[in-house]
Amino acid sequence: MSKGTKTQKEATRLAHAGREPARQHGFVNTPIYRGSTVLFPTVARLEANAQDFTYGRMGTPTVKALEEAIAELEGGYRTLLTPSGLSAIATALFAFVSAGDEILVADTVYRPNRRFCDNVLKRLGVTTIYYDPLIGAGIKSLITKKTRVVFAESPGSQTFEVQDVPAIVKAAHAAGAVVILDNTWATPLYFKPFAHGVDVSIQAATKYIVGHADAMLGAITATEEASRAVEKAHEDLGLCPGPEDVYLGLRGLRSLGVRLERHQRSGLEMAHWLAGRPEVARVLHPALPSDPGHALWKRDFTGASGLFSIILKPCTQGAVAAMLDGLTLFGMGYSWGGFESLILPFDPADYRTTTTWQAEGPALRLHIGLEDVEDLKTDLEAGFARLGARA
Repeated sequence: MSKGTKTQKEATRLAHAGREPARQHGFVNTPIYRGSTVLFPTVARLEANAQDFTYGRMGTPTVKALEEAIAELEGGYRTLLTPSGLSAIATALFAFVSAGDEILVADTVYRPNRRFCDNVLKRLGVTTIYYDPLIGAGIKSLITKKTRVVFAESPGSQTFEVQDVPAIVKAAHAAGAVVILDNTWATPLYFKPFAHGVDVSIQAATKYIVGHADAMLGAITATEEASRAVEKAHEDLGLCPGPEDVYLGLRGLRSLGVRLERHQRSGLEMAHWLAGRPEVARVLHPALPSDPGHALWKRDFTGASGLFSIILKPCTQGAVAAMLDGLTLFGMGYSWGGFESLILPFDPADYRTTTTWQAEGPALRLHIGLEDVEDLKTDLEAGFARLGARA
């Protein structure tokens, strides 16, 4: 790691964290290390595992560079990389639970997270209890002697409820439970999980860290105390991301600051514009003063990314399809965080169990990419015209 980066401004740390050009013959970027076998010079070193790298699955210089950089930016003790965001979530949960335990999970979490809890953890004897993300300090009433983990996602990745993370942390820690937070939306730049007391922070690095929709990657960052359990689970599960994907994560990380500034600026402009459209009933974006979560967002976050949702006024599914099918700049696809703008219809009513989803009309999630916002408005204007013709 470059010397003195912890005292420097974030933009400087993004450019230098995890880099050691002197060890790479002066090359600026850590190269892609591919391999399984790592040789030991002596029997003593072999038996003691006394070197930085021992086996490809346990890490390479490429992996170490990205892990060190993310840990520094998040403010955690140790980061471990995984092949995807979901594998990061699963590994972090596995680290702290056993048969007979309970976990509390926000009812608004990423849907594959819910499937993992309802299918895999249930089969292993772990009970998942879903809680209202707006519960705040009231979560104390749900914590029992069996509660091992409180899992938060703030804001929710579809409907963008902002959680009172410090209040949840206080209640969880008082009962000896670990708090895991999915920090993908805000990234380490716009929310500092460990400054707010979180024990483990998850990043679907596929999204803003990679930033170009061309790699799958997850990251788990933990405090020193929590990292012991995470390291063991990570090793026991045999997880290791592909070397090219790790390199692409390093590449993306260097431009994360400037990209997020653009995503934030364009996202807010589009959110304000959409709030004034006659076809839109509501915009779900915590950085808007009109949003119910705005006060908490303003207190705890330092910025907003390019992902938010809108609720349309009542219209038919055929009208929504006509709107979306003809878009030329907004693609329809899962994920987000890349340079491209995306739009996706969703309806969480069927899979929430603690909260009730009620909306005036169909819901659309948008990711505002790096295109010119006037062009994006033109694309959506044409879409709204098609919707109006079919409504």
